[in-house]
Amino acid sequence: MDDFPPYPSGLRLAGRPVVVVGGGHVAQRRVPALLAVGAVVTVVSPEVTPALEGLVGAGEVTWVERGFEEPDLDGAWYAIAATDDHDANERVSAAAEERRIFCVRADDATRATAWTPAVGRHAGVTVAVLGNREPRRSAAVRDEILEGLREGTIVARHQRDRQAGVVLVGGGPGHPDLMSVAGRKALMEADVVVADRLAPRELLGELPSDVELIDVAKLPRGRSAQQEEINRVIVERALEGKLVVRFKGGDNFVFGRGYEEVLACREAGVPVTVIPGLTSPVAVPAVAGIPVTHRGVAHEFTVISGHLPPGHPESLVNWAAVAGMSGTVVLMMAVHNAPAIAEALMDGGRTGSTPVAVVCDGTMPGERTVLSTLGSLAKDIEAEQVKAPAIIVVGGVVAVAHPQHFS
Repeated sequence: MDDFPPYPSGLRLAGRPVVVVGGGHVAQRRVPALLAVGAVVTVVSPEVTPALEGLVGAGEVTWVERGFEEPDLDGAWYAIAATDDHDANERVSAAAEERRIFCVRADDATRATAWTPAVGRHAGVTVAVLGNREPRRSAAVRDEILEGLREGTIVARHQRDRQAGVVLVGGGPGHPDLMSVAGRKALMEADVVVADRLAPRELLGELPSDVELIDVAKLPRGRSAQQEEINRVIVERALEGKLVVRFKGGDNFVFGRGYEEVLACREAGVPVTVIPGLTSPVAVPAVAGIPVTHRGVAHEFTVISGHLPPGHPESLVNWAAVAGMSGTVVLMMAVHNAPAIAEALMDGGRTGSTPVAVVCDGTMPGERTVLSTLGSLAKDIEAEQVKAPAIIVVGGVVAVAHPQHFS
């Protein structure tokens, strides 16, 4: 019988008894998958791992605390022989054969009546791969298929169940590899993509040819007018029955005006969901090797938009309060106003020797870090010809990352 391939079938085990004989690490891997499909699991073993014991304590698994006995399989629909004792597994498979119960063998697949495939799920599709008793190969093929499903290279977009509406997708700090799997999936399923200039633009080149791409930079200028036009476009396209992805750099809700778009959609009755992105004020310093907190140095960090200088009538920042804090200050959109901000922080009590790092083009090929202090920040920004986009980190954590420079 070994020459014949297995007949693939999807077992519906919800509410049906399954017996797992053995309480070691093999059982520990198998039981959660059985619970996930609703099986009623009984583990038969004198001992179980702490993880399995936790499932027993939570009432998710029944534990028969002894060795296997043939009647343990009475009424079962499926069995797994997962002990480290070959003879015990033989008894389990023999009892299963007698009762016409399909049985998986952890020790010898050739003696089993069923094999466990490498399984993955995506968007309502279950992928199960059997690689002729080669588990690593099975897992590798499964992962390739799942990646294709997630990225849209397998199964055409319009063959999926999709609801018209708007999805706000945060693209992360810039490098396409730092974007979430959920964000990539949404992009590949979109009918319309409305993209910011700071969104990972390489990913736009991977969009199917029939996707409408709207560049925000080409919409009417002026922040208020442009945002109103973005709101109008995403609502209009969604009401036409299309799936619209609003694609931004960083995270939609961190100085991204994303919630204005949520409110516009809700007002128009358009379904809207949010896929967060890695936010630049944390991710960019991290990629540059700078922690925003560090034990004994900073117990808090403050993220501030520096698009308005201190003293501006529309500024909502209490710069005196910020200066009085001892933790890290992370500045976004602050290159132009950095000299004035440095002055305000020093006026509020921060010393001119406070370490500063300016991370330019974070996560991108041209990334560089300019090290400075509050007292010399204005001069160093000009000398190094710092341009936006850049993240400015102020505080002792910069010296932690660059002790030689600030020693």
